[in-house]
Amino acid sequence: MIRARKRYGQHFLHDPGVIARIVAAIDPRPGERIVEIGPGPGALTAPLLESCGRVEAIEIDRDLIAPLRARCDGLGELVIHNTDVLKFDFRALRGSGAPLRVCGNLPYNISTPVLFRLLAVGDCIADLHFMLQKEVVQRMAAEPGSRTYGRLTVMLAAACRVEPLFRVGRGAFNPPPAVDSMVVRLVPYPTAPFPLPDPARFARLVAAAFMARRKTLRNGLRGLVGPEGFAAAGIDPGQRPETVAPAEFAALAATPVPAAEVL
Repeated sequence: MIRARKRYGQHFLHDPGVIARIVAAIDPRPGERIVEIGPGPGALTAPLLESCGRVEAIEIDRDLIAPLRARCDGLGELVIHNTDVLKFDFRALRGSGAPLRVCGNLPYNISTPVLFRLLAVGDCIADLHFMLQKEVVQRMAAEPGSRTYGRLTVMLAAACRVEPLFRVGRGAFNPPPAVDSMVVRLVPYPTAPFPLPDPARFARLVAAAFMARRKTLRNGLRGLVGPEGFAAAGIDPGQRPETVAPAEFAALAATPVPAAEVL
């Protein structure tokens, strides 16, 4: 019997109807480069293989490798990378070939680091389809001014289109998680949807602003953006970060760097 391990945040998907909906959303075709993160015992891997003929799977739990191979035997070419996804080199996997189509049921405890790692190599990726905690997907797709709007929302807005697809109840997993889940599609942009001349500074400002989300921008970004910067971007420094649109953070990042930040 295959047991889920708490240390890896494992909750194995078993509902045939949910699996069919995910495969339909991905719509894998022969010849496409499908990469699955955390295949577990292969509930999603098997139908993916049947549809496209080849899947690259990244699985950290070595005890699942044999059951995964057994379940997928004869369905197509399965390449298993027994490693930590947070250390995996997606750029090397892509090489000179077609962009990767990445999917998976992500462990909730590492979902945000995995998203940021993948979007850092967004030029290697055609799209991503993930099962995530419902609250995470709500944060990803939040609008400015909502209580779920935050750093993740803003950083994703500069990198990809976010499409929440459908909710998945707890009973679709074994063991059932303590929260509901949601399937989401992410499509990386070739270029940011708004001017972003300094992505690194943009990331610093967004992180600093939401670390002090109860403070005004004037206080939360003290030393990072001066009065001239707020004026140049046309942004009220008395605003709180959850009211600032992603394009406005990008405008702040494009303003002259104050002397305090240079030093």
